[in-house]
Amino acid sequence: MSEPIRVFFASDVHGSEKVWAKWLAVPQFYKVQVLIFAGDLTGKVVVPIVEKPNGTYTCRAFGQKFEASSKQEAEKIEEKIRFSGYYPFYATPTQVEELKTDKKKVDALFEKLMVEGIERWMKLVEEKVPKETTVIVMPGNDDSFAIDEAIKASQRVIYPLDKAVPLCFDFEMISMDWTNLTPWDTPRECKEDELMKKIQDQGKKITTDWSKVICNFHCPPYGTKLDLAPELDKNLKVKSDVSGTKFKHVGSESILTYIKEHQPLLGVHGHIHESAGMENIGHTLCFNSGSEYGEGILKGAVFEFTENGLSQWWPTSG
Repeated sequence: MSEPIRVFFASDVHGSEKVWAKWLAVPQFYKVQVLIFAGDLTGKVVVPIVEKPNGTYTCRAFGQKFEASSKQEAEKIEEKIRFSGYYPFYATPTQVEELKTDKKKVDALFEKLMVEGIERWMKLVEEKVPKETTVIVMPGNDDSFAIDEAIKASQRVIYPLDKAVPLCFDFEMISMDWTNLTPWDTPRECKEDELMKKIQDQGKKITTDWSKVICNFHCPPYGTKLDLAPELDKNLKVKSDVSGTKFKHVGSESILTYIKEHQPLLGVHGHIHESAGMENIGHTLCFNSGSEYGEGILKGAVFEFTENGLSQWWPTSG
């Protein structure tokens, strides 16, 4: 009988270089053969590091003002910004003022920095991850479509969308980056009927029995412990009462229906940071890795497979 294969799953890094660095170290730390990062790769904030005519630098981030007297000191600020999931860029005071009045320039800069960030991360995979490790990376609903080509261009990373990926033994994985509608109008979200069609199209690519299928769907199924998020009012402010923050189910009804109908072996999800955990839907084990990227914490799970199925698994945080 073949040796067990370990698969590591994580999601929702949102640009944090600190979390990405931890993920790159997983094969050595947890002795896994397959490494997956499933969605919401990019950050949400651009932070200028302003170079003054006298050769000094200033930067405002995390509610603080940082100053550097040399490029070497500025690079330490840059590293701190990257670790937190923001995108630093060097600019003159004039360039910063131009950006304040031109949204198109800001959008173009943001996209450029996101793509460059993903390209750098793909190179880090080549440098840091053992060559015998299978590496799978996909975008999520928050990610611009501009980054997809940067992932596809990697000779080391499998881009899993629109295909059934052989995971290990005769297990296959289908993936979905899109989610149901959110209040944030993200690039990859749609109505439930459209999402169902997208999922069904992926299911047609499977060549094995459903008992050997892993559904890597960024959005968790609706009405479970995996899709509870803070409830928002019309101004997108978190609702609360005397008992604290109010929560509501925000996952996908289509994904719930699909899992109930097909009963894959495993569903792995992200998207809702506050709802890390597991829940069984019929015979299917569903897991949400959650996310604490803002604190630099990598959350995920190790799944151990044998030829007969999932032998054991455990969540991780560190």
